[in-house]
Amino acid sequence: MANHESAIKRVKRNTRRADVNTARRSRIRTFLKKVELAIASGDRKNAETALKEAQPELFRGVAKGILPKNTAARKMSRLNARVKALA
Repeated sequence: MANHESAIKRVKRNTRRADVNTARRSRIRTFLKKVELAIASGDRKNAETALKEAQPELFRGVAKGILPKNTAARKMSRLNARVKALA
């Protein structure tokens, strides 16, 4: 356990950052799930709209350090290919 003031502050801050990061990661997953559901339903227009909404969320996660850049790029690439395949 933390025994001095700076360590106590660090523990509090780490807890807060973990909560914020968890919320951001959950938000990203929600947007990705909307794209997945639209693809599964076969509705290309909805899938394209959902993909356009998910893209900034995904790359905001990269900017905030939650996801690696290549992971986000890979997810976008695969989702985009699946949306195009709906045509």
